[in-house]
Amino acid sequence: MAAKILRTLLRTKPTNLMMKRFESTEKRVVTFDPFGNKPQKNKKSYLEVIKMFEGRDIRRRGHVEFIYAALSKMREFGVQKDLEVYKALIDVLPKGKFIPTNIFQAEFMHYPKQQQCAVDLLEQMEDNGVIPDSEVEQMLLNIFGRRGIPLRKFWRMLYWMPKFKNLSPWYLPSELPNDTLELAKLAIQRITSVDPGTAVDVWQTEEIEASLDKTWIVSAQSEIQKVLLEEQPPEEPLVIKGPFDVYLRDQVVTYFTLLGKTRQEVEDDKDPDDVSNIEKPPGIPGYLGSTKLPSVKCTVHEQDDGTIVAVCATGTSSRDSLLSWIRLLEKNGNQVLSKIPVIFTLTAPPSDIATQETQIATDEKSSVNQ
Repeated sequence: MAAKILRTLLRTKPTNLMMKRFESTEKRVVTFDPFGNKPQKNKKSYLEVIKMFEGRDIRRRGHVEFIYAALSKMREFGVQKDLEVYKALIDVLPKGKFIPTNIFQAEFMHYPKQQQCAVDLLEQMEDNGVIPDSEVEQMLLNIFGRRGIPLRKFWRMLYWMPKFKNLSPWYLPSELPNDTLELAKLAIQRITSVDPGTAVDVWQTEEIEASLDKTWIVSAQSEIQKVLLEEQPPEEPLVIKGPFDVYLRDQVVTYFTLLGKTRQEVEDDKDPDDVSNIEKPPGIPGYLGSTKLPSVKCTVHEQDDGTIVAVCATGTSSRDSLLSWIRLLEKNGNQVLSKIPVIFTLTAPPSDIATQETQIATDEKSSVNQ
């Protein structure tokens, strides 16, 4: 009997024995997520998980894997912009063990896995706009020493991030509003800041009785754009182009533009350096003197692909809300829109909103069929 069992073992391939051994052990492996068991996703529960990991083992075994797991859960707990939380994660790393003792260890990245983990943590701070302070520098100095890669990364962040923090000319609050209407106002103000005379208005589609989509509209138009709209030929249609996206940090706002025809440039053979006959300036269009625009393109609204006469953002970005926008523009000082056709380039509305055909179009269609 023993000889038969020995003969069977000798005939069995070693690879089959190893596979059977692995199959028996893999079934016993159970993954545990300490962040998933928290019913409340907030800063307090997040720091509790970090304290539990620090008190579980003095050697801090598995600290690199824990830090990467904690970094991936930051947005879920809403702590991705909290400096105190990043300090708590840096404090998880053991102190003194990773400091290089000679030049070879310093140049060949002593403990590369741990140093790369700290660099990734600092990069996530940089991506979220969190500027480190002197306490973070002292913590990295105690963990990796003065020649560590994370400390070099910290010095670059501390030099560049304060320079770029307030460099943008468009102010944004530290906490963006949750209301989409307020976000749309900030986005439209940023887009139209090229013309200081632009007025931003907030309208409701309920002002138009025939509107189907009940929402808000943030519209922007300057006096110069109104003059440009008056100069549009009635036989040339206006075009609503969009949707386009503008980013306010991690928030996206969709907007549309109303484009008209660009005026043709008049060929002028006069010498610009000739001062023998200086004409009197006609005045600023729409403000002082004559309201007639000059023959050459001189406004920021006249681009190569067309003249931007208005900009808007709506709550639903649907065709019906854009149609209400055109009617509200006509109602608020743009009577020429009643004579100029408007073309919609929106391929499909985001929501299922039915659009009604006008009576004139229906009559024309019936006359063609006859």
